[in-house]
Amino acid sequence: MPAFASLLELLPALAVGAALGFFGGMFGIGGGIIAIPLFVIGYGMDQPLAQGTALVMMVPNLLVGWWRYSQRHPVPIGRALSIGALAAATTWVTARFANALNPVTLKAIFALFLLVLAVHMLARHRTPKPHTTPRVAPRFIPLVGLLGGSCMGLLGVGGGLVATPLLTGLFGLRQTVAQAFALALVAPSSVIALIAYADAQRVDWALGLPMAASGLLTVSAGVAFAHRLPEKQMRTAFAWMVLLTAIWLLASPLVLR
Repeated sequence: MPAFASLLELLPALAVGAALGFFGGMFGIGGGIIAIPLFVIGYGMDQPLAQGTALVMMVPNLLVGWWRYSQRHPVPIGRALSIGALAAATTWVTARFANALNPVTLKAIFALFLLVLAVHMLARHRTPKPHTTPRVAPRFIPLVGLLGGSCMGLLGVGGGLVATPLLTGLFGLRQTVAQAFALALVAPSSVIALIAYADAQRVDWALGLPMAASGLLTVSAGVAFAHRLPEKQMRTAFAWMVLLTAIWLLASPLVLR
């Protein structure tokens, strides 16, 4: 009976992890943007614990994605290592800072990040894409790791979401190449962020590990499903979901008094 009871407790985590893996693959993200608000709102976690637990799920997904993407879209190894090293160092510093912040303050910062991201995504779909030409010399590409690593350390997410537009807009990289560089930044940064959050006792391993395992099984299905849907409508729906989540995170302390 104890074993059966443990299985019943494990099943919800497996189901949630599978769903997060599917939606992460569907929207081309690590899943943290969905997982962290879920942990805060649905599981009652404080913000640092939610971010640390989400990283348990994100790390294997991002490492597998980095490996597979590098096979199809190889990037110069020197620049990939440089952007990854700068991002990892910045991640460690900002993650330590995040764990020292008041959880309520960190939650507000995370919600504002989601709000800005959602507004940017919605605005981008309403305006035509400009022709991108390099405006910054390629040798400065590793500096993007500073911004991406800061997001990963402070918020547990967002490294790729910040890096990819910078790489396409400032450096004129093609989208596929920019995403390959972004994965070179995010994958090692996620490992460093997880180590920092674990060192601060901000990780629920009992919840995160089952989610990570089941999420790995459904990522490919999410990617396959995404290719059957109109991309513009799918991205718009995701942006609205992020916007509503941000509004709820900001408003919930007032509504639930």
